[in-house]
Amino acid sequence: MPPTPPPPVRRPVQKVPYIGPLDWRKLVEWLGEDGIISAAEAARTIARCAQVQSAQPPMVRLASVSMTRLSDGKPLDLETMAQWLAGRAGLNYMRIDPLKVDVGKVADTMSAIYAERHKVLPVQVTSSEVVIATSEPFVTDWVSEVERQARRNVRLVVANPLDITKYTAEFFALAKSVKAALKAGGNAGTASFEQLVELNKTNKQLDANDQGVVQVVDWLWQYAFDQRASDIHLEPRREQGVIRFRIDGMLHLVYQLPMGVHNAMTARIKLLGRMDVVEKRRPQDGRIKTRNPRGDEIEMRLSTLPTAFGEKMVMRIFDPDTTVKDLDGLGFSQHDADRWEQLVKRPYGIILVTGPTGSGKTTTLYSTLKRLATEAVNVSTVEDPIEMIEPSFNQTQVQPHLDFDFAEGLRALMRQDPDIIMVGEIRDLQTAEMAVQAALTGHLVFSTLHTNDAPSAVSRLMELGVPSYLINATLLGVLAQRLVRTLCSNCREKDESASREALAELVKPWQINGGYRPYKPVGCVDCRLTGFRGRMGLYELLTVTEAFKEKVSKEPNIDSLRRQAVSDGMRPLRLAGALKVAEGLTTIEEILSSTPPMS
Repeated sequence: MPPTPPPPVRRPVQKVPYIGPLDWRKLVEWLGEDGIISAAEAARTIARCAQVQSAQPPMVRLASVSMTRLSDGKPLDLETMAQWLAGRAGLNYMRIDPLKVDVGKVADTMSAIYAERHKVLPVQVTSSEVVIATSEPFVTDWVSEVERQARRNVRLVVANPLDITKYTAEFFALAKSVKAALKAGGNAGTASFEQLVELNKTNKQLDANDQGVVQVVDWLWQYAFDQRASDIHLEPRREQGVIRFRIDGMLHLVYQLPMGVHNAMTARIKLLGRMDVVEKRRPQDGRIKTRNPRGDEIEMRLSTLPTAFGEKMVMRIFDPDTTVKDLDGLGFSQHDADRWEQLVKRPYGIILVTGPTGSGKTTTLYSTLKRLATEAVNVSTVEDPIEMIEPSFNQTQVQPHLDFDFAEGLRALMRQDPDIIMVGEIRDLQTAEMAVQAALTGHLVFSTLHTNDAPSAVSRLMELGVPSYLINATLLGVLAQRLVRTLCSNCREKDESASREALAELVKPWQINGGYRPYKPVGCVDCRLTGFRGRMGLYELLTVTEAFKEKVSKEPNIDSLRRQAVSDGMRPLRLAGALKVAEGLTTIEEILSSTPPMS
């Protein structure tokens, strides 16, 4: 007998790859197959969607009906659905970060009409490939055409369809405006120490009021507001201009543009800020008031500086929502908040706020003065420059070219019947003496100094020439502060490797009492994969007691003053930071990089 043949091998049935545009019914079917939603939820969704006609993209339409996820019962949002679709299509998912997209190269890859027709958007261009975001991963008949035109390979990623629509409009509109501005004025540069020989080769300059320039400047501001930038830098380089944003204390490269467009943008912003457009050899200051996308008024302080390759401009953004806060919003601990409240209620004396540039001194002062400026109180300031217009203050700006400095401003304010005076900064003996005089005659004076910590402010006043007996007679307290980045609450994770002992070693001989919940940064779309979102203040509050006055008179060295301040209740900056680490709000690395060591 012939041998019995082996039984046939049963191979898994291969699914025919899906090709074509997405359909909402097909998406619901796949979601059910993959166990994302239940069969009952799939049936309910089909019944609801079949009743209403809609022109929305399929994923957007399904996200609007709030399907319930089988795993946790939460609504299935658009972002989660896009990530799931990427996995289904065998592609990577990308959350488009506009700060990481070279808009000029994007616009050179394809036209806006082509991108809109195929629902795609180039997001990265290298020498070998073009990364293109799509919300239709099963429509690929256009890929070979783009590869042929771009002479690069195309790598597809899946992105949120609403992001693709939004950024397609923004990126191509910006690129069009830059090209229009460049076409209107050629590539004329400005004089720098390396380019003087190029003068007079062309008389064609970009007009600051050219429509392309206007649109680029408008985009720049709206974009900065949307990205939560605190500063905008327009920087001339050897061959091109660079735009950078400072977000949560860190600078991010945003865009590179031809020098002709850079110069025209700078000229337009100077024009709007009532600055001398022709003067490019000297630094200038100005200010602009505009509105953010929500319609709220925003003030921007402008500063120009001549550099090797042209005129650099920095715009500091003052958002009322972030500039004026209560003590909790500023980051005061209850210990320091109570002591600060008692200090600012004193009828006369000097209160100093110290810290390096960008440490939040202005925010602290404005927030404090805002609460003190009632109808019964006259709050007057002399600033350089006025950081933000506040209707409840009487604000004056120093004018050095008119010999109107801080000392002269203080002298003038003394004749204005003030109750509370704020001096932008004590820089010299003359200003310090006027502040002391104002305090001695019954006024509460606020001002700033640039010192590393609170006790050093006393040493600084002595270095300026203020006698110790006048310091004792007028100084009420000193607040030193720093800003540190806060962990993103959406993605932070518990740090199992962090130990209480390591934190305690950092702040010896102080004790970290209470809870200990250290977290570490992870990174998500909300924090731009940095792990941090926003900043908070760290504070060191020195209050002047009788014992401290005795040290100022008899033993005014910094170590003696610091020890006495600690005995009087001052918590050092690093200890304030360690407490924030214990609460899970920031990291040890942030504290070490931002605060002076404890001695």
